[in-house]
Amino acid sequence: EAHAVLGFDHYPRLSERLADVLAGRAIPAHTPSDRRKLLPLSPVARPQASTSVALPGHGWVPTARKRLTSSPTAALKIASGCDRRCSFCAIPSFRGSFVSRHPDELVAEATWLAEQGARELYLVSENSTSYGKDLGQGAGRALEELLPRLAGIDGIRRVRVSYLQPAETRPDLVKVIASTAGVAPYFDLSFQHASPAILRRMRRFGSTETFLALIEQIRAYEPEAGIRTNVIVGFPGETEEDVDELERFLSEARLDVVGVFGYSDEDGTEAERFDGKLERHVIDERVQRILDLVEHLTAERAEERVGGTVEVLVDRIEDGIPVGRAAHQGPEDGECLLHGGPELADIRPGALVLGEVFEAEGVDLRVRVIGPQPPAERS
Repeated sequence: EAHAVLGFDHYPRLSERLADVLAGRAIPAHTPSDRRKLLPLSPVARPQASTSVALPGHGWVPTARKRLTSSPTAALKIASGCDRRCSFCAIPSFRGSFVSRHPDELVAEATWLAEQGARELYLVSENSTSYGKDLGQGAGRALEELLPRLAGIDGIRRVRVSYLQPAETRPDLVKVIASTAGVAPYFDLSFQHASPAILRRMRRFGSTETFLALIEQIRAYEPEAGIRTNVIVGFPGETEEDVDELERFLSEARLDVVGVFGYSDEDGTEAERFDGKLERHVIDERVQRILDLVEHLTAERAEERVGGTVEVLVDRIEDGIPVGRAAHQGPEDGECLLHGGPELADIRPGALVLGEVFEAEGVDLRVRVIGPQPPAERS
């Protein structure tokens, strides 16, 4: 039984609300509302207006805090909300419109995280490619300017960006992510599908050809860049030809990781009202079909890395074996198991180690330690 149901607007007074619960005091029931209506439609009008709206992680009021984990990887929320209106997604209705955190605020939090032992920053938001569009002049390059600042913080060895919208992934951003020292050449691209007809119904943009062109652009800067995505299978109106097109894209893209999800209705979304809904058994069959393909393709991609060198950030020691992730591996994208001699005993979580890949097991890699990784020189 829940003692209280709190909304995002309670964040600034969360400790007070918890004290009320512990003291047995009643808390008024939270009434959900569409947060998109709390801020102006125009992004440039939001910075001043947002001071009157409680947004998770926003504001300059100092807060006493403590890291709840000793992991060398820490999430850093760079924005909240989303201005996109994908027909299947309910996130904007409860997260609200897109609002960026100020770069100086992010640098301050990242510095604190580094002081607390974080070595990799994992930048999160609902749409990282939109970061800064509401911050005024020069906002079009806000993420490109933020990444080197974060990578330059003392103690931070790697900065990783999550959730990029393909339609908004501009050439300058690709270049910065792929070639900036301390920034992982890692592209978490939200393709969702490859059939133009299905993408239009999703209120998204793209096709197999435009997506492959973006991937080609990325690999022109960094051939070993990590590229992952998620796809939705069984969307209303999806045909066998649409699934064939998705398979064609995945086969040609050679992605490192692909999350596969079967479509299901989200309350209040446009897609909930679409015709052409598929039977659950059809969706399940198509999901398994794509999963089988993806398992084969991602294993092949991992095999291509055998014989190459990787920089592994050690996450933990498991049964005496250091386990971590290479630059192309996000938190849920597989891991590297380090092998070597007596020097393994000196490796601790947070270390950045250079190694040679000698075996692949699915998306996981076995890596022979060459030595500690010197400072990166990409530019």
